Amino acid sequence: MKSNYQLLYVLPVLFAALGICQRDTQKLRIPKQYSAEQLRNNVNVFGSGFNADESGVLLSSNVTGIYNVYQINMADSVSMPLTESGKESFFSVDYLPGQDAFIYSADNNGDENNHLYLSKKGSTRPKDITPWPGSKNNFFGWSEDKKAMYVVSNKRDPKVFDLWKLDTLQWEPVLLFKNDQAYNISSVSKSERYIALGKSITTDKEDLYLFDRTDKSIKAISNDHEAVWYASGFEKNDSTLYYITNDEAEFAYLVRYNIASGKGQKMFETQWDVVGFGLSENEKYHTIYINEDGKNKVLLFDHATIKPVSFPDIKGGEIQDVAISRSEKNFLLTVGSSTSPSNLYVYNAEAKNVKQLTSTLNKAVDQQDLVPAEVVRFTSFDGRKIPAIYYKPLQADKDHPVPALVWVHGGPGGQSRTDFSNSIQFLVNHGYAVLAVNNRGSSGYGKEFYKLDNKDHGYGDLKDCIWGKKWLSQQAYIDSNAIGILGGSYGGNMVLNALSLHPDEFKVGVNLFGVANWLRTLRSIPPYWESAKKALYDEMGDPDSKDSVMLKNTSPLYNYTKIKKPLIVFQGSNDVRVLQIESDEIVAGVKKNGVPVEYVLYPDEGHGFVKKKNQITTDSRTLVFLDKYLKSGEKKQVAK
Repeated sequence: MKSNYQLLYVLPVLFAALGICQRDTQKLRIPKQYSAEQLRNNVNVFGSGFNADESGVLLSSNVTGIYNVYQINMADSVSMPLTESGKESFFSVDYLPGQDAFIYSADNNGDENNHLYLSKKGSTRPKDITPWPGSKNNFFGWSEDKKAMYVVSNKRDPKVFDLWKLDTLQWEPVLLFKNDQAYNISSVSKSERYIALGKSITTDKEDLYLFDRTDKSIKAISNDHEAVWYASGFEKNDSTLYYITNDEAEFAYLVRYNIASGKGQKMFETQWDVVGFGLSENEKYHTIYINEDGKNKVLLFDHATIKPVSFPDIKGGEIQDVAISRSEKNFLLTVGSSTSPSNLYVYNAEAKNVKQLTSTLNKAVDQQDLVPAEVVRFTSFDGRKIPAIYYKPLQADKDHPVPALVWVHGGPGGQSRTDFSNSIQFLVNHGYAVLAVNNRGSSGYGKEFYKLDNKDHGYGDLKDCIWGKKWLSQQAYIDSNAIGILGGSYGGNMVLNALSLHPDEFKVGVNLFGVANWLRTLRSIPPYWESAKKALYDEMGDPDSKDSVMLKNTSPLYNYTKIKKPLIVFQGSNDVRVLQIESDEIVAGVKKNGVPVEYVLYPDEGHGFVKKKNQITTDSRTLVFLDKYLKSGEKKQVAK
């Protein structure tokens, strides 16, 4: 007899095999259509923790159009702005322990050189506590006595990140670990004796080391197997290190490592990747995060007994993230779904009550007009099953076929997930089916699947997208003559390669800051990627070796003459990952072909667009472009 969980897993697969699934039985309904402004009038929020007396929560919100820092009072859910930036996005980090002052992070128009700032409510002169020109600085936690903050920064050497300690009175930096070997600093113990260090060998192998500051020794925890090891934190008494690995396994699992004996014991595993682990302040609880078929799953345990602790049921959403207060009485829950932006809830473990703090979906938007994400799998060119996240418009049926888009995530190695997407819901609301393909090489589906695209980019991974298009064309309610492709970054490169290497497959392309010239992009990666450079070259190819032939063949800039379908390109001027010249040159090249091409350049954005006005423009221009060049296609021809 199968368990209820097994039945829940098997039955949808069985129904899909029989052709009995949501997308086929869904009745046609014409939803109210929303403008890009209306959907982007939703609010994105990110919680950062509790204030000293746990009466308020620190968060980031883009309610004004860009991100600023706010405090929400738990008693009445009233939100109070703590910063009022009108130009740069400010992202909350944490309160200064025991104080109302807070730390936030900001860069300069998307240049990724983020600094950390100290401020308080009403202040017009925040203090840059990382005032080192041209540096990138990340918060790394508080010292055990809460009198100092840890920061990883490349201020000493642009190529590597050192570990610094800043006291919270003078903010004078003290070097704790000089990182001359380009390690990835993973975790620091409460006593500061131990530092866990990662070393990127390939994208399929990340080694783990334990550095002892007392005798300056470094001990290898990982072995020679092709696997990844990531540190997830220490216990307070320096007895135990927790790490995640997929050593001798298809999916990653959690290990408890005894520092004195040098022995590790498997602590938790499941049929999906364990992607995170956290200890509460006094180690009463621990949390485990799982990437379960494209969505976050969070588990809570009593740390001493390792017995599960139940979260409250929250209607209409799933818990995606948890922050536990220092008293360990309050839990800040991030709850979301594919049809609503995430909201913040607070759960009091003593009173057993839950309170919603935010309401992020625009009140002018009826959630019933949005489409739940559906996980599907289709067969690709080599017989392999490819996972995808699918959205079928409410207004689609066999008598009213709709156009469709293959959506390609960033990366390489990224993953499309079931989280809420303004851009996807906007297009689906306006009658476009969207298939977000998790092509071979995507995260979340095991070690073998992840490495299938190594030095094969533009080939097998792109064919998966083409076979996703074939799957779409076989759906009776899809106009098979009106299928386009959309993607950003690595996904944008896939768009350009689809139009140039397979010019008859897709009717249009939407490219957001996509790589056009791999040779240039791989040679111009930011200096602070030094620790991952070798691993990146191992997967993608070394532009200064014989791999350059392969990279040139899959660089759209060298194949632009083959592009004959309409294209729109979006780019940020301050992008340090995919330089503006990539988009400039591909647009100029395609124009020579006499092909319709549109170009939208944002002078105040980097790699990815965070300002709401630019997101609205991107959504609106994309829809106008698709309505002009894709939606007005020929009549449906049902694929055989």
